Amino acid sequence: MKQGSSAVVVGAQWGDEGKGKIVDVLSENFSVVARYAGGHNAGHTVIINGKKFILQLVPCGVLRAGCRSIIGNGVVLDPMAFLKEVAALREAGVPVDGHLFVSNRAHVILPYHRMIELASENAPGRVKIGTTSRGIGPAYEDKMGRRGLRVADLLDLKLLKTHIDNACREKNMIAHALFNSEPLDPDKMYSEYAEASAKIAPFVCDTALLLNNALRAGESIMFEGAQGTMLDIDHGTYPFVTSSSATSGGAVIGTGVAPTSIGAVIGVTKAYCTRVGGGPFPTELLDATGDLIRARGNEYGAVTGRPRRCGWLDLPLLRYSNMINGTSWLVVTKLDVLDELDEIPVCVGYKINGIATDEIPAHASGYDKIECVYRSLPGWKTATHGVTHFDKLPKATKDYLAFVEKESGAQIGVVSNGPDRNQTIFLDEFSVALKSLTQRKGAKAH
Repeated sequence: MKQGSSAVVVGAQWGDEGKGKIVDVLSENFSVVARYAGGHNAGHTVIINGKKFILQLVPCGVLRAGCRSIIGNGVVLDPMAFLKEVAALREAGVPVDGHLFVSNRAHVILPYHRMIELASENAPGRVKIGTTSRGIGPAYEDKMGRRGLRVADLLDLKLLKTHIDNACREKNMIAHALFNSEPLDPDKMYSEYAEASAKIAPFVCDTALLLNNALRAGESIMFEGAQGTMLDIDHGTYPFVTSSSATSGGAVIGTGVAPTSIGAVIGVTKAYCTRVGGGPFPTELLDATGDLIRARGNEYGAVTGRPRRCGWLDLPLLRYSNMINGTSWLVVTKLDVLDELDEIPVCVGYKINGIATDEIPAHASGYDKIECVYRSLPGWKTATHGVTHFDKLPKATKDYLAFVEKESGAQIGVVSNGPDRNQTIFLDEFSVALKSLTQRKGAKAH
């Protein structure tokens, strides 16, 4: 692990890899956890002593006493969703005031973003991406089109009123012309969001300054990704992707810290593969085994409840993800889901038109031509759920992990074999490297 004072936790597949739990587990070692991309479409489930928390916008570090949580400038913020989540955390006894901060440069999702997305996703002839229709894509569109509303602007009521009036005039016309949608009332919208503005104001600050000051003070920061590498807007299975930078590079853009401050990249992968929504999935299982994995892994969206598509581990994609992210360490989650299988096929390579290739197709249709090359590994047919020491895992389980480590090119540092915070195995080398990263001279660890 490189010397530094921060680490990025990134999804190595199509999201839903269990990053929420891993960020929660690792946050004990960090002073600050900062979310850098996505919106309230990212459901991170954390279970602590049997109690479930589902976080959508708020970083998982909020569940650790003494750990500050940052929503960075790269996130798109739905004010109503944020306030609802904050209220739920307060009700659960989680301290948020003085511990949770929102970037004044984060862009805001407004009702017309949801209207446009819902209408366009259901329009005749449209290729369905499988979005959550929460307005995230259109909010990023407005951001890049330089017509967005930022949190700082939300707090300026005069500017807010002008922005809503102008935006509603434009969006209502577009939505009516293209999708025959009912118009939104700008006066009602302004009233609601002006009220929300006052409630959000205490959380707002220049989070880039806060993070850089923390680094200068020797504190340790963990950057929490949303979605996964294969949903990245640039490097994923376009157009079946999210609208932001879900890779490790997004941590720099989405928070305002320098690339040189990143000490390590921790990639999170399931012991198999899942995907939600449309798009390519070379190792997808459309049979009883896929149903078994879905049932054993409880593979349903934390936010939407949608059933996830399930398949075997895809090593070509994992190698690609490790390359794009510069992955230092791998975390393998949901290992126990495979406990009942007699054998476990793993995709070790691709063939296109009968010819082996190391290249990941740039075009979504390119995946239709892929023939997966599989290697079958023996199952362990023994419960691994809750095993707390690596040495106590069955030999076949350790062989499976060793194979994944060797073939993926990144060292496995953590294994998760259950949903609870305590159902986690740390490998010794990772524990030493983590301590070196977070407890260097002057660093503050919790």
